[in-house]
Amino acid sequence: QLQLVESGGGLVQPGGSLMLSCAASGGIFRIFDISWYRQAPGKQRELVATITTGGGTNYADSVKGRFTISRDDAENTAYLQMNSLKPEDTAVYYCHSHNKWDRDGQWSRWGRGTQVTVSS
Repeated sequence: QLQLVESGGGLVQPGGSLMLSCAASGGIFRIFDISWYRQAPGKQRELVATITTGGGTNYADSVKGRFTISRDDAENTAYLQMNSLKPEDTAVYYCHSHNKWDRDGQWSRWGRGTQVTVSS
């Protein structure tokens, strides 16, 4: 039911910044926890950051201090502010909605991803 669309990816130089957006429609955004994942070519998809319905956050060690996840429930949008970008941050970034009471994942959804390339 919930549809997620990522945007904001692009090419940026090392040390630069990007902000990704995850726009939701077709459901009640505020009842879902939101996570950002990323997947580089030939590598496994990895969890980058999570924000809960209550605003609690968690980050992968590799991005702590550089990335900030946030949400604006009034706008049905989640964000990932990425600063001090490194070449190893290059990946397709995906938005994922989920919640703790949906044990079988019936209501979980994925966006199609947005490409982030960090290169000089």
